[in-house]
Amino acid sequence: MKVTNPATGKVIGEVAEDTPETIATKYAAARDAQPRWAAAALPERIAALRRFRDGLALRKEELARVLTAEVGKPIRQSWAELDAMPARIDFFLENVGPVMEDETVHAEASKGLEERVAYEPLGVVANISAWNYPYFVGSNVFVPALLTGNAVLYKPSELASLTGRAIADLMHESGIPRDVFTPVFGAGPVAAGLFAHPLDGVFFTGSHATGRKVAEAAGRGLMRMQLELGGKDPVYVCDDADLEHAAPSVAVGAFYNTGQSCCAVERVYVHEGIHDAFVEDFLKCVRAFVVGDPTDEATFIGPVTRPAQLDVLEAQVEEARGKGARVLVGGSRREGPGSWFEPTVLTGVDHRMELMREESFGPVIGIQKVRGDAEALQLMNDTRYGLTAGVYSKDRGRATRILSAVRSGSVYWNCCDRVSPRLPWSGRGDSGIGATLGLDGIRAFVQPKAWHLRSARG
Repeated sequence: MKVTNPATGKVIGEVAEDTPETIATKYAAARDAQPRWAAAALPERIAALRRFRDGLALRKEELARVLTAEVGKPIRQSWAELDAMPARIDFFLENVGPVMEDETVHAEASKGLEERVAYEPLGVVANISAWNYPYFVGSNVFVPALLTGNAVLYKPSELASLTGRAIADLMHESGIPRDVFTPVFGAGPVAAGLFAHPLDGVFFTGSHATGRKVAEAAGRGLMRMQLELGGKDPVYVCDDADLEHAAPSVAVGAFYNTGQSCCAVERVYVHEGIHDAFVEDFLKCVRAFVVGDPTDEATFIGPVTRPAQLDVLEAQVEEARGKGARVLVGGSRREGPGSWFEPTVLTGVDHRMELMREESFGPVIGIQKVRGDAEALQLMNDTRYGLTAGVYSKDRGRATRILSAVRSGSVYWNCCDRVSPRLPWSGRGDSGIGATLGLDGIRAFVQPKAWHLRSARG
């Protein structure tokens, strides 16, 4: 399997793709190894994951260069992803003990009766991960899964295979047994091959279309399932918003990682009273973003990782233009090697247009003028997705009222495109099922066992 640099179109490496036979061997080894890993004392598992955390920090520069080379993420953003990893892992290290601790929920001394709940690992789980944030998205699953005693078959995206291999190597160097954390390499057919085996759980991050296929396969096997899918994340800028803060904040939220984030701002609604002023400030921010070589520290916007996505972006822009939208900046792909699309801003958009309804996942954003809060709320909820939503306003009460009525797993006041390890990450509708992160993101990897204990004299 060839690995290509999206900035240049050149092949930068090769990875051996798994076959049904190698997957079967890896599954059998993981099934055999998992009970021994679960039987290890929790402090031993914590110590191994702590060494993994420390290794990420020590190898930050090397790992960031690999990530930038294969997915095109600007180098400063690759550094930022790795810089944030220790705090994320620390959350799991500090909280796995309390989550897994047995609970006595009822006791009757006179009857010699005790009722307890114990928490056990699921067993062998598959982690089918994503390319846009391979460290964030992967660790949301494999860190708590390993800490709670599961074995993990880790399939990184085929677009981030070199990073996936580096993660696996560092895991093994940190003391995680090879059969407990096992990488599986390949594209869609390889992921599908995992379901030929009786997994105890599958944790997938990716598109809604692929998520449906995963759900169908997991359903046939009655597997525990968590799906983190796409979003069409809205932001509403109220007429009392601080434009000096709102315009650059929303611009970064829309274009960070070249717009290739599930929680990137994908549509913007602006109160008519400040629409023109906001657009002017927003455009200044976008025009100041440096587009170019992702290894250059000055670069903010890099290539589009998946070349096929260029067709999607181009079609959305042309369809919107044909229905009356105005392209204020950008609007087309760049000529030359690699897969590049100009940072693009459109106004005069509405919900007749795919741009405002279907995920763009690239450096394209539409801004729609609204009359007030009621219209903004109606439009924010006019979607089959429900991942994140934000409101910019000086009035916390006003923002809270709007956000309370938005169907979304995460909401933001005067910020956007933000994820915290302390809060659950979940979606509504076509944005997914289940949760990662927060305490819920640890509980996802354990199952309760009810203990009914009665003494002989009882």
